[in-house]
Amino acid sequence: MSEDILDTLVEVEIKEPDDFLKIKETLTRIGVASYKQKKLYQSCHILHKRGRYYIVHFKELFALDGKNSTLSQEDLERRNAIATLLQDWGLVKIINTHAVQDKAPLNTIKILHYSDKPNWILESKYNIGTKR
Repeated sequence: MSEDILDTLVEVEIKEPDDFLKIKETLTRIGVASYKQKKLYQSCHILHKRGRYYIVHFKELFALDGKNSTLSQEDLERRNAIATLLQDWGLVKIINTHAVQDKAPLNTIKILHYSDKPNWILESKYNIGTKR
């Protein structure tokens, strides 16, 4: 990854390596909902690259892979709101706080409680580490 791309991502610190999986699971329950279908589309992922961690929108991952991406300002604002939530919950510390200044309103993001997980279809549009 080139440094200019890294500058646009939200870099975070995690307290313990075990927190990575907790954050990864939490992110599966945050996204855009289709209430009619009871389906939740995951918006963000945690990326571990060269000993550093990033909260990234799935469309940023497409762009990093060199694929077409329709990443919008709204997508970035949703990513920023989600990264800020993770920080508020004590799961991460945002390193480059300037990158998360513009945030989407929380009513544009669905957050599923862990106990609600079986009642919804959780869908990820990008799978880190797998080739499609």
